[in-house]
Amino acid sequence: MCVFNALSTIFVPLPRRFCQIRQIGRFLSVLFLTILPGCTGEGRVVEGKSSAEAPSPAELWEAESPADSSTGKDRELASRLASALDDRLLAAQVIITGIDGREVLGESMAALLEAVPAGGIMLFAYNINTDRETISPFLENCSRRIAGATVIGGDTGAAGDGRDSGFGFSGIPPLIAVDHEGGKVQRFGSPFRQLPAPASYWETAQIRGWDYALEVIEEDARLSGLELRKMGITLNFAPVAEISTPENQGFLDDRSYGPDGTFVTAATGAFVRGMGAAGILCVVKHFPGNGEGDPHQETALLAMDSAALDLMIAPFTALVRGGAPAGIMVSHVLVPAWDAKRIASLSPVVMGDKLRKELGFTGIILGDDFSMAAVRSLGLDPGEAAVEALIAGADMVMAWPLNLRDVQRAIVSALRDGRLNRERLQEGAERVLCQKIRSGLIAREEE
Repeated sequence: MCVFNALSTIFVPLPRRFCQIRQIGRFLSVLFLTILPGCTGEGRVVEGKSSAEAPSPAELWEAESPADSSTGKDRELASRLASALDDRLLAAQVIITGIDGREVLGESMAALLEAVPAGGIMLFAYNINTDRETISPFLENCSRRIAGATVIGGDTGAAGDGRDSGFGFSGIPPLIAVDHEGGKVQRFGSPFRQLPAPASYWETAQIRGWDYALEVIEEDARLSGLELRKMGITLNFAPVAEISTPENQGFLDDRSYGPDGTFVTAATGAFVRGMGAAGILCVVKHFPGNGEGDPHQETALLAMDSAALDLMIAPFTALVRGGAPAGIMVSHVLVPAWDAKRIASLSPVVMGDKLRKELGFTGIILGDDFSMAAVRSLGLDPGEAAVEALIAGADMVMAWPLNLRDVQRAIVSALRDGRLNRERLQEGAERVLCQKIRSGLIAREEE
């Protein structure tokens, strides 16, 4: 079965085939060495690489990463779509919301999605039944409600013209997201594929070698991604690209790929490639990292100087320069070396200066959950926090169903009174729409 899965990746569209040939060869060589120990000597173990011997993070990522598949035409189409949205729809497009319901979309939630057709839906364990036959229709119904409320008239050339949007209807459907890191952070139980905890791959690398561990990460992610995509999920809030440190261990536990920055860079790249091969976009997290304290309970502090921070964000830097991640989630952490006044998710220094200008990131910047104590302790309600984040440079904000209308109203109000520049809001919506085009939710224009 494993051999079949590996070989089946050959039969993909040609552009993807050329990107994957090297990975296929490496995977098969590892597979045969694993199942045929007699060829290399019983009990042989490949030695792991040390940090000193390993290539740089940029080499590990850029040597094998496919470039961002969005094009200038995609961005042009996204810009036209965003400019055609009225204030209410524009505000909704930059929101990703949780939903109520399990298997069946209730009337009140359906009405809410039609009133506030959010740009994305995030799923949790309470939304998802283990029965494969009920999940897809449930997600399709959610998407139909939102897409039906965002059909655009006129000559914008896309969502309103009746072309297939992915589920078989016109309009702008939502990105459907889930936290699927592996280990304790994955929303699907049996019979779905269970990804190991990220930290376990670091342990594997010490025993079987880095190449083996990285191949396993990529193949695990690809196979799991195929299951996600088959259900209608298009976005994964993973992987965690943070390097494990004594300070963030209390919060991250086994969610990091380990204490070695070079391995974390290679591992997160492998995960993103595997998911990408299955048609799943990734949002890597949590930039620039977490320090002491759990943002769910308090304001976390990342007390590092600028030089140490540059080392800490090396995996994010390499991923961005590789061009593949659809989004980066910014943490609710205070980083005094960069901005002593505002937490990262509300900081124009972190999102604008660091992520956009210095790293050159062009995808979606997403704020973590604004209902966390780290934000509430600042005296901001979810609507106020969402507006502040968008002003500071975020492109998408999270909202729970209870707050969805209030968050949309707060964004529209800030837009109309001038606190939130329309160009800034439209820029965020364009980035969201561009990723929808990239994932196939909005059809590309015909040549």
